[in-house]
Amino acid sequence: MSGSAQHVTVLLDEAVDALAIKPDGRYVDATFGRGGHSRRILERLSAGGRLLAMDRDLAAVEAAAGIADPRFQIVHSPFSALSDVLAAQGWPAADGILLDLGISSPQIDEAARGFSFRFDAPLDMRMDQSRGQTAAEFLAEVSEQQLTQVIKDYGEERFARQIARALVAVRTAGGAVTTTGQLAKVVAGAVRKAEPGQDPATRTFQALRIFINQELDQLALVLPQCLTSLAPGGRLAVISFHSLEDRTVKHFIRDEQDRDALPSRFPVRAAELPQPRLRAIGRAIKPGADEVRRNPRSRSAVMRVAERTEVA
Repeated sequence: MSGSAQHVTVLLDEAVDALAIKPDGRYVDATFGRGGHSRRILERLSAGGRLLAMDRDLAAVEAAAGIADPRFQIVHSPFSALSDVLAAQGWPAADGILLDLGISSPQIDEAARGFSFRFDAPLDMRMDQSRGQTAAEFLAEVSEQQLTQVIKDYGEERFARQIARALVAVRTAGGAVTTTGQLAKVVAGAVRKAEPGQDPATRTFQALRIFINQELDQLALVLPQCLTSLAPGGRLAVISFHSLEDRTVKHFIRDEQDRDALPSRFPVRAAELPQPRLRAIGRAIKPGADEVRRNPRSRSAVMRVAERTEVA
């Protein structure tokens, strides 16, 4: 989601520009975080515009209390419930939807959340601490085979098998991995050769966070809802920080844009083909050198933008 300890919002102007804000339009910031994008959207809305924000992190919802604006409302919810939230608000459609994926700086920098190996803290990793299994609870029961798959798939870690074996061995010996410091230590001992400039535990922490929060599943659920929730001409902007996320978004937009793509001489009339429901707007957008210099955490960000067509 963004920035440094002061929470520098990534691709702030680029994302809001991509939504092509209509002053009296209705917009959804489905990942409020600390509200950088939401505040900028509100600056561009007239008195008749509306902004609905969502976040599954209660700390983000509490931070939104600082926005005293009758055009703004926030709902404590994962973005995978987008359609239900819009229906509950009586919104037939939105003119723009923004998804800023991944983890926010406050979540990383607050030791008690358990997202970072920079602090020794309880191994939680839940974005929504009001529900679900913690990373420590998962490690207490997961099989070596499943853990290997999680670390390999979500962390793209080449030493996934060795790391999983080492973590399960701690449990077999009667111990438990319950803190970020313990996890980082076990992983460091299992990784034979770390990448230059990267902590050995980076990929494993990432993998566990993605799994615990079902981040890729949530994304797969929300993208079709974004499509059906957008008004014709409405914009979808998605900022990703991980190659698996970006690939999912890229393929979704491509598949919706190329629905009428069939081989030449295919025995179906063009009028009978399913018509594109999205069209990509420009190419993928990445932070410029100045933004990366000011905010190194932005370096992996990629934004893709699409527009809803007139097709029902």
